[in-house]
Amino acid sequence: MRIVVAHNRYREAQPSGENTIVDAEIAQLTAAGVEVLPFIRSSDEIPTMPKTAKALLPISPIWAPRAQEDLSRLITEHRPDVLHLHNPYPLISPWVVRTAHRHGVPVVQTVHNYRQVCSSGLYFRDGMICQDCRGRALGVPAIVHRCYRGSRAQSALMATTLAVHRGTWRSVDRFVALTSAVADHLRDYGIPAERIVVKPNGIPDPGAPAPLGDGFLYMARLSPEKGLALLLDAWRRHPDGALGPLRIAGDGELRPLAEAAAAERADVTYLGPLDRAGVRAAIEASAVIIAASTWHDVLPTVIIEALAAGRPVLGTALGGIPYLLGADAPREPAGTGAAAVATAAPGEGHVALPTGVQAGEAGWVVRPEPAAMAAALPVARAGAARLAPAARARYERTFHPDVVTRRLIDIYAGVSRTPTPR
Repeated sequence: MRIVVAHNRYREAQPSGENTIVDAEIAQLTAAGVEVLPFIRSSDEIPTMPKTAKALLPISPIWAPRAQEDLSRLITEHRPDVLHLHNPYPLISPWVVRTAHRHGVPVVQTVHNYRQVCSSGLYFRDGMICQDCRGRALGVPAIVHRCYRGSRAQSALMATTLAVHRGTWRSVDRFVALTSAVADHLRDYGIPAERIVVKPNGIPDPGAPAPLGDGFLYMARLSPEKGLALLLDAWRRHPDGALGPLRIAGDGELRPLAEAAAAERADVTYLGPLDRAGVRAAIEASAVIIAASTWHDVLPTVIIEALAAGRPVLGTALGGIPYLLGADAPREPAGTGAAAVATAAPGEGHVALPTGVQAGEAGWVVRPEPAAMAAALPVARAGAARLAPAARARYERTFHPDVVTRRLIDIYAGVSRTPTPR
């Protein structure tokens, strides 16, 4: 099997789980005997482009003529079975779907965000979840609010791109939805259910888990939608030292918030940005990983890393987080008060959990509110050792590269045998 993997890499200065996943997927497919033809562009190329190429940048999200020429040559020379598209913006363009189809090559796309509808791809604006552009022919709210790169002009271009390529996206032969929440988003967009397959990302197996460490680790891009402020609000509702240590890793615009928390409390440490060895050491030093996103986070890679290391996760009940942890979104218990009974994890029986907190197979999900997060922190601390084996088991069953790579190859085989009528 011969597969073109197309991806526009995000800038290296902006750490991207998507870049990491694409690299890992290419390596996993190659190891499985698939011939991978990378069709990769990088946003880091933009500053060094010649003036003629830079002059075409404003239209590249819509068309990207140079990319179409290069892809046509690649397809003509190598005759691939499938084109697998990840991020097309800004240097590849969704037009590659049309280019591949013109050559008779079916297209699979992994959906890493909500950019079929939302110009920023996040469904998040001004510190809140926003879906103002859903159902609109043109995302005018995105233009008004400068949702793409803080620029009204660039937001207008992206909103136009999404309008122009609505038909392009609906011609994709198979969508890989990373979670059930993404599948719901695609169906809402008008994609038939039979053209959507739920297949999460996987990461390489780090080996047998180390013994549990102590306390909590929050590791994310330090930006508003990742929920650092939510976590710190919840953390301050407990006395200093009551929950063990909280380690914060990452970088971004909210770095001063992390630094201030570390200066304020003895039980908070800011680790800064970490390399791969630092990430593994931080995970091993902790007992529970926190994913406090306040947006519909598609598939936080840190959760899969935690499960692979046998660490349960405390996450908000948004986006793909409940799916990753084997938990439905929290259901409001019949009673009220801090000790209302919620659904327990498999094998645990009924456990009294605070309102807004639900145990899943590999962790806990909470409403994205400081009170619910604060109530869940001691629950997670007490239950970490009990759920650690289940966390590792969920990784092996659902996110191990052998599992997800086999699933992806089956998807390729399905579309190469029965391309979607267009």
